[in-house]
Amino acid sequence: MTQQSNPSAPGRRLTDRTAIDAVAQDASAVAVLGIRSEAHAQKPAHYVPARLQRLGVRIVPVPVYEPEVSEMLGEPVVRDLREAGPVDIVCVFRRPEDVTGHLEDLLALHPPVVWLQSGIRNEEVADALTAAGIDVVQDECLMVRRMAG
Repeated sequence: MTQQSNPSAPGRRLTDRTAIDAVAQDASAVAVLGIRSEAHAQKPAHYVPARLQRLGVRIVPVPVYEPEVSEMLGEPVVRDLREAGPVDIVCVFRRPEDVTGHLEDLLALHPPVVWLQSGIRNEEVADALTAAGIDVVQDECLMVRRMAG
């Protein structure tokens, strides 16, 4: 599926389970913003992308912590989200109040979907992303939705 979104068409806030599950199932490449290393294996920001990888998804790790780490899940770390390359989804593991600080980079990368993980909602960011033609999922676990389909 890996493609860029259409900036001239408005994005959608995906809330319907069927639509959310379809996005989760169709994803072949996911940039994970806020991913954690194996040293934090008990954290969702590590085990969710690890499970997605085992399910056949190519993971592009984009950590915000652990500057000494150059590889996560066997993939080279990308420190600048804008350099993640074409992905189907940017999966975000950041506190809701911290997501705003990544808005410029999310808009620049312009993925088809930005997925805010369970417990993460940011209406301001969702408004800006959908206005730019990017679909948004909020407060859902990508791993759970991928496994549900």
